[in-house]
Amino acid sequence: MWRELPLANLATINSGGTPSTDRAEFWGGDIPWVTPTDITACKTNYLFETANRITKIGLHSCSAKLLPAGVILFTSRATVGVSRIAGMPVCTNQGFKSLTPSAGMNGKFLFYQVQRLRVAFERYAAGSTFPEINKKDMGRVVIPHPTDVQAQQKIATILSTIDTAIEQTEALIEKYQQIKAGLMHDLFTRGVLPNGQLRPPREQAPELYQETVIGWIPREWRVSRLEAILRDSGGHLQTGPFGSQLHAHEYQSEGIPVVMPQDINDGTIGTDSIARISEKRALSLAKHQLKVGDIIIARRGELSRAAAVSVTEQGWLCGTGCFLLRLGHTKLNHFFFAHIYRYDYIQRQIAGTQVGTTMPSLNNSVMGRVLFPCPTLDEQTNIFYRLDRSEREIDGLKAQAEKLKLQKLGLMQDLLTGKVPVKVDFSDNSAYAK
Repeated sequence: MWRELPLANLATINSGGTPSTDRAEFWGGDIPWVTPTDITACKTNYLFETANRITKIGLHSCSAKLLPAGVILFTSRATVGVSRIAGMPVCTNQGFKSLTPSAGMNGKFLFYQVQRLRVAFERYAAGSTFPEINKKDMGRVVIPHPTDVQAQQKIATILSTIDTAIEQTEALIEKYQQIKAGLMHDLFTRGVLPNGQLRPPREQAPELYQETVIGWIPREWRVSRLEAILRDSGGHLQTGPFGSQLHAHEYQSEGIPVVMPQDINDGTIGTDSIARISEKRALSLAKHQLKVGDIIIARRGELSRAAAVSVTEQGWLCGTGCFLLRLGHTKLNHFFFAHIYRYDYIQRQIAGTQVGTTMPSLNNSVMGRVLFPCPTLDEQTNIFYRLDRSEREIDGLKAQAEKLKLQKLGLMQDLLTGKVPVKVDFSDNSAYAK
């Protein structure tokens, strides 16, 4: 049996507070004091760490209350509705409402309902400077729930299990990203021998390395400016169309994708919010058309964005705010180039030569002077294959995490609305979803 009751009937709602920052004796104590920054930095459902702690006299000097472990923390100001479960006794600043479940209400079940109903809370948020929900309005949000606490617990357990799988997968992604960062350092400073092995470190075999203006690199590698590479290869660097050539009102939901800096992330081109123009308009901008073997680079904003163009992006357009780099008949693998462009010894040069005070940007002259290491084409290809394997592992984990998140959304909709009932088996104190 399910009921619908206002949140105020199912939990005690409290606001937080802040001790005076002018009183040193209020700060640096034993009591964790939570701010919204702690919540956004927390990647799991449970909060165990805070950046600040207060003393007992600091707690008594303000409206904050010491809350027990297990209480639900809910951001109620500016960003409304981000929630975590306190993994320890805490107090909060005034940017929170805390929820202490009443008898007959499972705390984790309530936590998931609060997550699911975030939009309902946001509707009550008001304020001219920033949105904020007050205690009274928060208590009005109606919470569907089974009257059987064991059924609530079973639903929470099912959702917790999939959350654990998501957290473990995301932890693996972070681990593999750190491994990839270390691999990039080794590959771009030591390279790969014909047998597929890294060269020994410089400390063990200094004769295999040379010191250059961009740092220590393998002795067989040469260093060239981009302008020289393009001159020798017949390639070119081209700025995307300016705003006067392609206007915002020409963008539409269907048509030829136009790649902007924000579409380039982690060496790939995303399409979630990519701009598009009509095929007819794209034909008039044919010189900005992407071809397999090109590299597209952000020339303003975050300047480390770069991606190699594959068959998928063939025929798309280089957009405003980007460079189209065509390597010509060079001895550079464009996938290798896109990777190394984002590496430290290239980005240090970019940081030292960028122009613009409000938003960092690049021009053709600056780019032409950037120095690149040039291994043989075979070695470039071997380096790229090593990185590609690492990226495929990460991409597979990301796809797995996204699949789990979609499964969770479906389960939340089914289980937290009663659409799919759970049955409690009292013989072993467990339950299962029908």
